[in-house]
Amino acid sequence: MSDIIIIGGGIAGLSAAARLSVDAQVTVLEMESAFGYHASGRSAALIEENYGAPSAQALNRASMEHFEAGNYLTQRGLMIIASADDAEAFHADAKQMGVQEISPAEAIDFVPVLDPKKVALAGYHAEAFDIDTDLLMQDFIRTIRENGGQIISDAIVTSIRQDDHGWHVSATETYSARTLVNAAGAWADLIAGIAGVTPLGIIPHRRSMARIAAPGGHDTSRWPMFFGTGESWYAKPDAGALLVSPAEEDATYPHDAFADDMTLAKGLDRYQQMVSTPVTRPLATWAGLRSFAPDRTLVLGRDPDVPEFIWCAGQGGYGFQTSPAASVLLADLVMGRTPTLDADAVAALRPDRLRV
Repeated sequence: MSDIIIIGGGIAGLSAAARLSVDAQVTVLEMESAFGYHASGRSAALIEENYGAPSAQALNRASMEHFEAGNYLTQRGLMIIASADDAEAFHADAKQMGVQEISPAEAIDFVPVLDPKKVALAGYHAEAFDIDTDLLMQDFIRTIRENGGQIISDAIVTSIRQDDHGWHVSATETYSARTLVNAAGAWADLIAGIAGVTPLGIIPHRRSMARIAAPGGHDTSRWPMFFGTGESWYAKPDAGALLVSPAEEDATYPHDAFADDMTLAKGLDRYQQMVSTPVTRPLATWAGLRSFAPDRTLVLGRDPDVPEFIWCAGQGGYGFQTSPAASVLLADLVMGRTPTLDADAVAALRPDRLRV
């Protein structure tokens, strides 16, 4: 019998398990054969401290020390571009994202395939970083194992019950623990329902992605990640190629997501309108699920009705960038310690805010 069972082997579950394993015996259950298979394996993997709701920004800031100490970051930079017709939207985005306005010529210096006839406005922020997601997850896995924790793959949860002795989770075998952490991503509400806990309204949303050859044969390695206004599309260098996404958030159900061809075509067209090189057939396409609570803020902490059930869900697009601080907060809350994170941010993340 473990002290704590964590359901979900993505970045949320692995980081939480690593922190909790310092003080408790933990068991991680992942339904797939590989860890980080769903949303975690399909992330754009960028941290920019001003991205997200105020509580997510607080987690971003609190995560930077861990990222820097572990050498997980590589400077990428972030840029937004707009045509003259989108000036109002551009200025709203620039203010929200904290970018410094630059000239179209400077934007083209960063990304030489931008069309000078189309790009009328641009903004840039240097302090945006790629995250080495594989290294980060492997380090959390190593910590769990060094502390005596179990990580079990191919563990599809079929039933969960609670009695006076704790939780009993059936997933081929039966695993028992006093405390249960729900880090199941798109499946978080489903897991809550199986456990007899009231769901919080966490809904997965599909986001599609295409990987295209480096435009015009350029070396894309030093290009920033660049966005259209309103995050109507974005592009990001990726191992000598370019990722392009329509940045859609279409509500769906928990499943192994795949790209929607029509949505992807629209996103590629929006990208195409701002560049001078034609888009060729994608090298690959895929999709991931970004799961949001109704207020689009992470959910971290004890369920108000079933305190032995811990929520670690609703990461949306912030899972990797918040994981170091979110996992520390979760461990503090589970172990009864006073959180080091700002009290207002902690309150904004509590599950009971979603219960009326």
